[in-house]
Amino acid sequence: MINDIKNDAQERMKKSIEVLGNNFNKIRTGRAHPSILDTVSVSYYGNPTPLSQVANISVLDARTLSVSPWEKAMVPEIEKAIMKSDLGLNPVTTGELMRIPMPPLTEETRKGYIKQAKAEAENARISIRNIRRDANTTLKELLKEKEISEDEERRAQDEVQKITDKYVAEVDQALADKEKDLMEI
Repeated sequence: MINDIKNDAQERMKKSIEVLGNNFNKIRTGRAHPSILDTVSVSYYGNPTPLSQVANISVLDARTLSVSPWEKAMVPEIEKAIMKSDLGLNPVTTGELMRIPMPPLTEETRKGYIKQAKAEAENARISIRNIRRDANTTLKELLKEKEISEDEERRAQDEVQKITDKYVAEVDQALADKEKDLMEI
């Protein structure tokens, strides 16, 4: 029973780390990476569809992405969707192939992205702490119902705290890596 609570908390904390990783991928660094376009949706026969489902996205070089739609008619739609996105990217279209150069980051935009990364990291920490609180509340309920002893509850809370500390440290490490990545020229 206690192990189930700890395992559930650990699984949920892992998911928080995964979400943080996905959110960090959306924060643009100076290098080209296909995940930058994950948030772009294209109107495909009237339905908003993720760009990755209507085109092939690849990296041409360190600062250029290439988007090749599966249908030639989608080229203007994709171009419009990329320009409307708040990513600050301007695609250059040559026939069916779109090249998207990554503009170099200014000091000001780097600091803005670092601020955004810190906010994402804080959200992940809050999520992890909420999971810890849920686990501790469940343990207290078990104690109240006399299904576990006080010693077992205290021991389990200590273990949940250790798990929490481990995942908060992972968040801090991911943030440090992202900051280093953003400050790299």
